[in-house]
Amino acid sequence: MTENLADLTATDLLAHYRDGSLSPVEVTEAVLARVESLEPKLCALYALDPMAAREAARESERRWLRNDPAGPLDGVPITIKENIATRGTPVPQGTAATELIPAAEDAPAAARLRAAGAVIFSKTTMPEYGMLSSGVSTFHHLSRNPWDTTRTPGGSSAGAAAAAAAGYGPIHIGTDIGGSIRLPAGWCGVVGLKPTHGRVAVGNPYPGRAIGPLARTAADAALALTVMTGPDRRDPTSLPRIADTYTEPGPVEGIRIGLLLDAGLGLPVDPEVTAAVSSAAALLEKAGAIVEPIAPIITREMLDGLDRFWRVRSAYDINALPEDRRAKVLPEIRRWVSTATDLTAFDVFHGHTQMTAMATAVNAAFASYDFLISPVAPINAFPAELAYPTDDPLRPFEHIAFTVPYNMSTHPAATVNCGWFSDGLPIGLQIAAPRFEDMATLRLATTIDSLQRDHRDWPTG
Repeated sequence: MTENLADLTATDLLAHYRDGSLSPVEVTEAVLARVESLEPKLCALYALDPMAAREAARESERRWLRNDPAGPLDGVPITIKENIATRGTPVPQGTAATELIPAAEDAPAAARLRAAGAVIFSKTTMPEYGMLSSGVSTFHHLSRNPWDTTRTPGGSSAGAAAAAAAGYGPIHIGTDIGGSIRLPAGWCGVVGLKPTHGRVAVGNPYPGRAIGPLARTAADAALALTVMTGPDRRDPTSLPRIADTYTEPGPVEGIRIGLLLDAGLGLPVDPEVTAAVSSAAALLEKAGAIVEPIAPIITREMLDGLDRFWRVRSAYDINALPEDRRAKVLPEIRRWVSTATDLTAFDVFHGHTQMTAMATAVNAAFASYDFLISPVAPINAFPAELAYPTDDPLRPFEHIAFTVPYNMSTHPAATVNCGWFSDGLPIGLQIAAPRFEDMATLRLATTIDSLQRDHRDWPTG
């Protein structure tokens, strides 16, 4: 191998396992060595278990020697975000306020990955209650971006994105309720997919929440998605298994694409972001796609209404804690929810209605297009120590205007790198598609990546 084993894609690993040129034991050791080298700087992992990983790799090796793999991911090293339960491991949700009680069983996604033979060697970090687009947490060490450790990897799938960019194996599983897969994927230069709502059973469903993969390639993300899909009794919103398969993308000639460069609200879009996304759109147009600018999809009323509703929901959960545990919650989160009592019942109900308003607006935007593309985030990755890019707990959602609409509308949305800031950090492009067209987003991500000319080496932390 001329490439470090920790950097091989899942599809490459599986090909090597099939022909006997590599063993899951060798690969797992390479990933653990990468972790040992970089983790002191990145702090991306939680509950790392090298002993269990080595045993799982040995079992996988024995199955491959018998030519009897357990499933489509047998021997592939994988991490899972800490709020996705894995049996025997506590689920702190990024906060010191949570009691550390070991999970009784695997969540649906974790169970399917384990049954497919994946080597689940660690969980990954997340910020306080998953309510931040950073790695700031009262429980975990501060996670950092491998491209520049002074910057955030994003959040709330902070550790997952950092691990993917740093080469802690090929596949990492995150969660997303307003951009928590796509924002860190964009800031770390990897592919991230928020699937159609219900595509992956979450176990404890609520509006907007999705589980999806982060990986260096769309093909690996598609492989992970295929394994995780299907109904589960613990999630009444879960969908049947995905029927579509990932194939190498074909021509884009005639595909209609709406280009959203201005969300119409929130933080201003950095000119370098606009330039990179516009350049990618021009490449698609040159390849035969029909690309047309579109007007902003959501309104200030929609985003502020969602903020109010989430604020009250979070306040309800935090106020239910005993006083000693409530005091451990991150001060910025406590400040955010402290204003919940200022809201009337009418405010809260109106906020709840804005989820449907967003969904209606997104459906209308798709009336004439096969895909919608936009920036993932309007700004560069911000300093790692900040909880919010605004550094203001009362303005927490000014950077999610491009991402959150698809959570509320349940449409699939993916991110792929489309360029670089002048300081060398990645710029993410978001691809949204009609409901159930999850694989189509990943195929277009591959197309966009193939059209790019400026591919750079992965960071070394």
